[in-house]
Amino acid sequence: MALRNSLAIVIAAWSLFLAVPFAKSQSFIGVNYGQVADNLPPPEETARLLKSTTISKVRLYGADPAILRALAGTDISVVIGAANGDIASLASDPSAATNWVSANVLPFVPATSISVVAVGNEALTSGDATLASQLLPAMQNMYNALSAAAPSAGIKVSTVHIMTILAQSDPPSSGAFHADLVPALKGVLAFLQKTGAPFMINPYPYFAYRSDPRPETLAFCLFQPNAGRHDAGSGVTYMNMFDAQLDGVGSAVAAVGFKGAEIVVAETGWPYRGDEGEVGATVENARAYNGGLVSHLRSLAGTPMAPGKSVDTYIFALYDEDLKPGPTSERSFGLFHPDLTPTYDIGLARSSFSSTPAQGNGTSAPRAAAAKGWCVPREGATDAELQTNLDYACGQPGVDCRPIQEGGACYLPNTVRSHAAYAMNQFYQASGRNSWDCGFSDSAVLTTDNPSYATCVYAGGQ
Repeated sequence: MALRNSLAIVIAAWSLFLAVPFAKSQSFIGVNYGQVADNLPPPEETARLLKSTTISKVRLYGADPAILRALAGTDISVVIGAANGDIASLASDPSAATNWVSANVLPFVPATSISVVAVGNEALTSGDATLASQLLPAMQNMYNALSAAAPSAGIKVSTVHIMTILAQSDPPSSGAFHADLVPALKGVLAFLQKTGAPFMINPYPYFAYRSDPRPETLAFCLFQPNAGRHDAGSGVTYMNMFDAQLDGVGSAVAAVGFKGAEIVVAETGWPYRGDEGEVGATVENARAYNGGLVSHLRSLAGTPMAPGKSVDTYIFALYDEDLKPGPTSERSFGLFHPDLTPTYDIGLARSSFSSTPAQGNGTSAPRAAAAKGWCVPREGATDAELQTNLDYACGQPGVDCRPIQEGGACYLPNTVRSHAAYAMNQFYQASGRNSWDCGFSDSAVLTTDNPSYATCVYAGGQ
């Protein structure tokens, strides 16, 4: 039959999926709030914007007092940052850490919920070799200063890393850190384990695609139907780059003795425009990646190495930063424009199903509510494409493909197209009925014509 035997029904994950309160803030969805710009809205307006979304976490690269005050009383937790340039003084002088906490933490807690102080950003790969030996002492002094000044605040201390700390991450089971960074990373990981703080990393499937710009790589990076990538070391077939990168980090962490350490995604995102030659930087791809990421997080599927729990993830970024140097893509990651309209819709609004079009500098997408109707194969889609869609959809949490198994209400006609139509629609309905959930690499289309027949009932409609 068309449905392959390897496809399992993930009943437990479906139960979790149904339990997610989409109308409320979701503890695992955060956003980066960069400020290298001259056109950002006032912090108070940004706070109102955030409260209108399901975003529950914000990461700052510093500790801007106006932003921290604006977020007071919002129940939005905040990661604040000490700059790489502060690490030397924080490491050598405990009083520098005390002064930093007095200036950047104590005036704002407990009204503002500060969850983590990130000491440095990508410090170990910054090009300053002295930071490798200074980072851990700086983190220890910051922790001691926080424990003394604000013991009841429960603020963790960590640091943020870039994926290039890994010498290898493909396949994920072979993940390993660069040997010269292992001593510093082991010290940091021991500190994090002792204090209960997360290991923070910046995975970017976008850059993985840029280094391998094949169509199958793009689908793998965008959470779209694909053949998957088999990891012979673990026996797992990965269906998206995000999970593969995270498990590569998890393997590297385990290899140095810290298996099971909590991992937090401090940055990930996709640019919606770029210069000529910046392959993949389009609105469609940015919407597909970030929308697929949000859907994946909401599924609570986790990763193959850490199933059943969504990793806390901070999407990059809240706004474009128009003063950043470099190619156009560096200034084109924003989810929202400075006028607070969305660059494109990925379903973050609390009442996210407004049909009012967003106005926004020519790149906005409609803020439509979840689309209505059914998702079915596009005319002309090949059996090979549809078999890939079928395998992908039936392997996702919340997709029940039992009706197209032998004896099921939708088993007949026993064709790839019929089975794929049912599975694709199930995936679309379970993922929130957003237009991008009916993409399937352009082999699907939304219809208002009910495809149900006889005893086979397709979910969906109005």
